Amino acid sequence: MTMEAIRTISALEDKNRAERLDAESRVKQALADAERKGQSQLQKARRDAAAHGKAMLKDAEARAAKAAEEVAKRAEAESDALRASAKSRLDEAAEMIVGRVVKS
Repeated sequence: MTMEAIRTISALEDKNRAERLDAESRVKQALADAERKGQSQLQKARRDAAAHGKAMLKDAEARAAKAAEEVAKRAEAESDALRASAKSRLDEAAEMIVGRVVKS
């Protein structure tokens, strides 16, 4: 083998080694970039999920408060009706009690 051929082979091997190292470096960098991007997307998804959960909870609390208010209004209306009914029968009840006391 001539010296020129040895130098050419040696240069090609050096070039090949440098290209392989460069490729490995680019792969490592791409992997690190993908990892960072994945972590960023995961954190964003967690933040979005937490915000969505808070919004759902707030909405559920508002619906529960509205339902509680409606139940309280119905209970108040029923209470008023019972009070009115009892008041209208008060004279009748008093007469019945007086009648029993007088008959005894």
